[in-house]
Amino acid sequence: MKRILFMGTPEFACGILKCLIENHYNVVGVVSQPDKKVGRKQVLTPTPVKSLAASYNLSVFQPVHIKDIYEQLRQLDLDCIITCAYGQMIPEDILHLAKIRCINVHASLLPKYRGGAPIHKAIINGEKESGVSIMEMVKKMDAGDVCCVKKVAITEEDTMGSLHDKLMKCGEEALLEVLDDILDNKAVFVPQDESQVSFAWNITKEEEKIDFSKGGRSVYDHIRGLIPSPVGYAYLENKKIKFHEVRLLHEESAAAFGEIIGFDGTHLQVSLGDLILLVTQLQPEGKAKMSARDFYNGHGKNLIGKRFE
Repeated sequence: MKRILFMGTPEFACGILKCLIENHYNVVGVVSQPDKKVGRKQVLTPTPVKSLAASYNLSVFQPVHIKDIYEQLRQLDLDCIITCAYGQMIPEDILHLAKIRCINVHASLLPKYRGGAPIHKAIINGEKESGVSIMEMVKKMDAGDVCCVKKVAITEEDTMGSLHDKLMKCGEEALLEVLDDILDNKAVFVPQDESQVSFAWNITKEEEKIDFSKGGRSVYDHIRGLIPSPVGYAYLENKKIKFHEVRLLHEESAAAFGEIIGFDGTHLQVSLGDLILLVTQLQPEGKAKMSARDFYNGHGKNLIGKRFE
């Protein structure tokens, strides 16, 4: 059997690793990012991929710099390296350890949205579709030839989280469609159109701030593109409010952009001009996430007419 090394870190990559294992591919090792301290108590926590690999008794490498484990990887006698959201640039000498190919499962329709946050940016930019590309790993980021592209629709209700789940399933299906041909050196790889390249860099702290002054659909897309992580926020009477669940109402409002115009029993209603934002769950500064109803029944009823800024 062909000897495969898998490289990945977050939950998205777990779907691909589990797919390989359950379909009886010979995964001889796993590389993931180092454990990180998480939460207020800073508990050292394994990556999702490490936890999954450990449950199948697979050998896991977690180098700070992947070049430091070159010799260990060389000794694995690899036929193929499969990466998915690993989180480090992989040196060419490690890519060349794969006798057949080193491939990557990337959550966008390449050449669109190369980089680390393609799912977030597809939602934020109001895209109507996304997908997964299976490409060859090269030194330049997400620039390799592509052998499979599989699309999924993005609905108005999708968030970063729901699209993530769709694409994880899509990625599994796409990989299974082409992996046998890749391992048999039969897959056809096509160069990307460099004139159509765009990038999806990781979300910055500045991008978590929602600008209600823009009004319209872009505000809604920005908010849902950050749900469930890292979660967008705006200020209300100088207090930070995070938005955990929102919907869109296709009705116009004459109120100023960002103004709270009412409460319908379930949703806080916020004017976006030609649309109304319905906030279902939110998190006031210094408090736990709560329903819009609980927020309204507390201090929220005094905030009708106030604006998010």
